[in-house]
Amino acid sequence: MCGIAGILGNADMSVSGSMAARLSHRGPDGFGGYEDVLPNGSVSLSQSRLAIVDVNGSWQPIKSEHGCVLVQNGEIYNHNKIKSQITNYSWQTSGDAETILALHRKFAFNNVKAASIPSGKKVGGLFRTDDADKKGNNAFRHNNWVSKLDGVWGFAIWDPLSRELILCRDPMGVKPLFRTLLPDGTLLFGSEIKSFYAHPDFVSKPDINALAVRLAYEYPLDHTTLFSGVTSVAQGTIETWSLDKDGRAVLTGLCRYSKDKVSPETYWNPKTGAKILLDSLQSSVDDRMMADVPVGMVLSGGLDSSLLAVLAKQSADEYGGEAPECWTVAGHEDNPDMIAAVNVAQSNELKHHKLIIDKDKFWKTLPNFIWSGEDLDVSVLFWQPLFENMSKKVKVGICGQGADELHAGYSRYKNLTKHTQLINHRLSLFGDFSIDKNSIGAGQPWINSKLSAKENFSNLTDSLQFEIDRGQLTNFQLRLGDRHSMAFGVEARVPFLSQKHRDVSHKLPMDWKISDIDEKMALRAAANLTNLPKDIVSRPKVPAGTATTPNIVNELISELTPHALEWADDYGKLSPVLKNQPDMAIGIRIFHAMHFTDNINGIRKGSLMDLVDDVSDWKSL
Repeated sequence: MCGIAGILGNADMSVSGSMAARLSHRGPDGFGGYEDVLPNGSVSLSQSRLAIVDVNGSWQPIKSEHGCVLVQNGEIYNHNKIKSQITNYSWQTSGDAETILALHRKFAFNNVKAASIPSGKKVGGLFRTDDADKKGNNAFRHNNWVSKLDGVWGFAIWDPLSRELILCRDPMGVKPLFRTLLPDGTLLFGSEIKSFYAHPDFVSKPDINALAVRLAYEYPLDHTTLFSGVTSVAQGTIETWSLDKDGRAVLTGLCRYSKDKVSPETYWNPKTGAKILLDSLQSSVDDRMMADVPVGMVLSGGLDSSLLAVLAKQSADEYGGEAPECWTVAGHEDNPDMIAAVNVAQSNELKHHKLIIDKDKFWKTLPNFIWSGEDLDVSVLFWQPLFENMSKKVKVGICGQGADELHAGYSRYKNLTKHTQLINHRLSLFGDFSIDKNSIGAGQPWINSKLSAKENFSNLTDSLQFEIDRGQLTNFQLRLGDRHSMAFGVEARVPFLSQKHRDVSHKLPMDWKISDIDEKMALRAAANLTNLPKDIVSRPKVPAGTATTPNIVNELISELTPHALEWADDYGKLSPVLKNQPDMAIGIRIFHAMHFTDNINGIRKGSLMDLVDDVSDWKSL
């Protein structure tokens, strides 16, 4: 687990090293770099490492016996199985990352195409070959071996023989990977957007359309970011890049190697199905206990994290290890989340760390929260005190993210008509705006131009598919877990999103996911087979953030709302929606201060009010 960064085109090792240094919070255990100079350009790769497996080895970049070089952020849970199947490879480490290179060597390198210089044309925000989005393009050559990986990752491989850069992201987008093209055609990529600030030619500017849609839906859509010209490598996707004769980075191929399908069956028998569902989750927890460093549990007191804590205890008991310790944060001791978490910990004899958050802590850390998250949300501020506290004892934190998207845990699913009307009303407040057709499609930030909620939330099955494919899961929940854990050098792991559990969950009938009065019924049936207290199994879903620290969050928003209503006037066509969403007006102002104002030297320092009063001119961005 770490932060990765790189440059293809007009590369400079010192610059890519600085890019990785901007990610030192993700990887405080060491740095490494690699550079290759070509006749028509150069490439450099860098990494900041968080050592979790093979702590004293597995330094990156890793160079293989066939000359290819890897930087990776993430974990490969089936690396031991892969190693047992590849017997003729000269292993340099006992870690998991090297299995990526070994698979590439076995399945792709023997079929490597001779190095050639591609010819690309400008389409939207990138240069690409004519066949980059066609079946059989260069990326398809890697489809088979990448599909053998079980884990979470964002990685880059440089193959000097074919002069090919491979960028790849895990099936659900648990780990991040972003890219942008500079005016001279140089490609930058990294685990976080703030790494790009280290390049002298990168200028951070807002993407107004992406911001508008983010305000309407409450999460970004597709592969957009809130930054103009910055695109996320799509989840479950392989991209291949090379350099043209002028040294510009060209997309030569794109392949979607994994795509989930929500396919509910008509019948589910809880007498047999609950055990199958539980076993899929138990297997996922077992895999995610893999570490050579201490592992901890995020315990909110809700069904999802509580179930994982019990399964982790069961896994530790079965394999003779120590049960992970648990961490809970709340606004006060009498908070319902805290009471529920204490119940879970005590009933299962789990060591429990409790943190009561001070109101002043939120005010002081809000700028850092927005800086780390690269987004507008302020309602889940508890994430950072939680992981900051965990980081004192562990490097891995197991979380319950993904359960709500798989098992329809959000209350909005009970009334899709109301949810649709709210989103479309917000969209209407922006007036007429459209997405440039050149920014839609393969390699581009937008999947399609269907932005009306009516097209995306026609029924529950389509709604769950939409939020897995286009935003809620990857662009919001997983971003939260990744950025705010890694801000303190803790890797967040998400067992609910394992392939095994997803496969079983996608087949559950919708009436076993949600009803007018309940949600996650199948998951509750599975939880009933464990040692989880029955009142936790039946505990209703409550919103994160406002439930964990309701008074602190509400007071903070209330105190800042008069300012937020004034700030809203500065944001053009976004103003009408911001006036109706003061929490987002607060968020965008801090985002403006931290990411679009004097960020070249990294995070800005100062009091919250000083920072938000000293911002660049929005109209000039």
